[in-house]
Amino acid sequence: MRNNGDKAARQDAIRRLIRAHAVATQEELGQLLAREGFDVTQATLSRDLAQLGAMRVSRPEGGTVYGLDEAPPPSGEARLLELGEMILTVDDNEMLVVVRTRPGSAPPVAAAIDHARLAESLGTIAGDDTIFVAPARGKSARTLSRKLKALFGKEETP
Repeated sequence: MRNNGDKAARQDAIRRLIRAHAVATQEELGQLLAREGFDVTQATLSRDLAQLGAMRVSRPEGGTVYGLDEAPPPSGEARLLELGEMILTVDDNEMLVVVRTRPGSAPPVAAAIDHARLAESLGTIAGDDTIFVAPARGKSARTLSRKLKALFGKEETP
């Protein structure tokens, strides 16, 4: 059994597995990692994929798989603009901001929002295609919604 706490070794294994296999789901990637001695939770896997810049890529024969860009992933707010193509809508209800994404895209988008450390955002909760973003104390959901729309390249038109 390999040291599960060795983040670098785990992320190297993820890179190698994504390049060698058509990995369609986090569950499938987790199983491949388990065969190599890594026991990871879904949350850890989701964070690793976001940090590695893994994205869902369409296959010519249909379906999607994880892919890696050879360039290092951008960080902070630049990463949010890059992820804009995964965003379907950004709405608020005066308490929370709800970000709807393409299926399977919510975890890496939420991780990117959290890693950007926006002053307007307290934190995120992600499902498969929906993210709840809580505004920071003293910030309105509307302000946070507008900031996210701008960062995702989804500005509202008057």
